[in-house]
Amino acid sequence: MNPTEQNKQIYSEMVKAASPKSTVVTNCIKAFLVGGAICATAEVIHNIIMRMGLTREDAGLVTAVILIVTAILLTILGLYSKLGKFAGAGSIVPITGFANAIAAPAIEHRHEGHVMGVGAKMFIIAGPVIVFGLLTSCVVGLIYYFVR
Repeated sequence: MNPTEQNKQIYSEMVKAASPKSTVVTNCIKAFLVGGAICATAEVIHNIIMRMGLTREDAGLVTAVILIVTAILLTILGLYSKLGKFAGAGSIVPITGFANAIAAPAIEHRHEGHVMGVGAKMFIIAGPVIVFGLLTSCVVGLIYYFVR
């Protein structure tokens, strides 16, 4: 083996030893379990509320409010960020992740005042999502209107 090939082999072994092990499968499992637990909890809450006599639509609204308030409380207590670090997308995808995306910047920038801090910074993360959702719904609505 010539010195160049030997150096390449040594370098390859060093890179392999220094590279972190892939955690994609573990991260996917964590995201699936946490996201699934959030959704299963929401389903349990929804069923309990429906048994109290509310319609399916009203129970869905109450369930969403409960999830949003719970996520905001967990954000205030600093627990939602820990959940996010553990679960990744599993904590971001449900409605609780959206509530956290609005509450976290508002809490972080509250020292700047109610208008320039909370009001202006609240939509720093969630703002583009809202704008994209509104624009997309307008485009789909126009397409539906003209195709019909």
